[in-house]
Amino acid sequence: MSTKISIRLSSQQMESLRRGENISICINSLSPDPSSPLLPPPTASPNSLSPSPSPKGKGEASPLTPPQRGRGKRPGMFLAFMLRQIERLRKNGNVRTSETYQAAMNKLRAFWMGRDVAVTEIDGMMMEDLQAFLRGQGLSMNSISFYMRIVRAVYHRAVEQGLSADRQPFRHVFTGEMTTAKRALSLDELRRIRHLRLSNDEERFARDLFLFSFYTRGMSFIDLAYLRKDDVRDGMMSYTRHKTGHKLTMRWEEAMQRIVNLHPSTTAYLLPIIRTEGEHERSQYRLVQDKVNRELKAIASRAHIRQNLTMYCARHSWATIAREQQVPVSVISHAMGHTNELTTEVYLKAIDSALIDKCNFEMIRLLE
Repeated sequence: MSTKISIRLSSQQMESLRRGENISICINSLSPDPSSPLLPPPTASPNSLSPSPSPKGKGEASPLTPPQRGRGKRPGMFLAFMLRQIERLRKNGNVRTSETYQAAMNKLRAFWMGRDVAVTEIDGMMMEDLQAFLRGQGLSMNSISFYMRIVRAVYHRAVEQGLSADRQPFRHVFTGEMTTAKRALSLDELRRIRHLRLSNDEERFARDLFLFSFYTRGMSFIDLAYLRKDDVRDGMMSYTRHKTGHKLTMRWEEAMQRIVNLHPSTTAYLLPIIRTEGEHERSQYRLVQDKVNRELKAIASRAHIRQNLTMYCARHSWATIAREQQVPVSVISHAMGHTNELTTEVYLKAIDSALIDKCNFEMIRLLE
């Protein structure tokens, strides 16, 4: 710590300094005249039993009086807290969820122009402004709801940990799900894709992955990528969904095996999406996913399908066509009709798996 000291020089000493001569100064005490405006007032010795009297009157602290413990403590900051939640998710192996949290955090950082905000500052008006900010970025209401639900989850966790009282800041923002344009293909459109003559390997690979997803009741791309050869045994396939953590089992059908035979994998994975194990696997499958979706758009154009065709359409299509084929709602739970996918999984669990396998076989047979 530095201390500013005021020194008065005599006229003789000042003249010596002007001539460039050295002068000697002897400091006998660091307790000069208290009236000097350039020096802090004297403070009590650390060993003193009683504090120095306040120059401003009873009850007022000296300017150098150290703050009491806890006073001036920085409040819980939201982005810092959110970053800890992201790190915890990654540590627990929830990589995909951590990425969605990171995306939401990036939106918040842009909204707050790079600064962090105390959890106690978050209120309804701020969240309404966030919603308007996201709309100004051109996001759909479902996308806004997606980010808002993540922010709400982090906020509630912060409240649970005592960083703020619950001010219910999400009461007037949208956190639901709006009905979107249809993503399901008709049975006729699926047949056109199935029988379309394709000229190159990239298009055929994209088409076959799409069909494989449909054959496996709309398996997501990340689950396709991480499917292992030993997940198939004794005529059955079992895998754990990355999104929900639920284990699903289904009968292995000839149509599935035909696609695997057409596109052999040289790794322990069933399909050649991740081609080098242990090296940036998520980057590999994402690059393939982007390429497959681009190829599907070209395939849709050639099959005279006006819809924006992506891998995700396979899941919607399976559920919709199953309903059209009079499959009980309790079996498919109108898969994309539920706002909570967990409800769909619970319904499927409650049904005899043989019934689901029979339903899936009939669905595949419709395309053959």
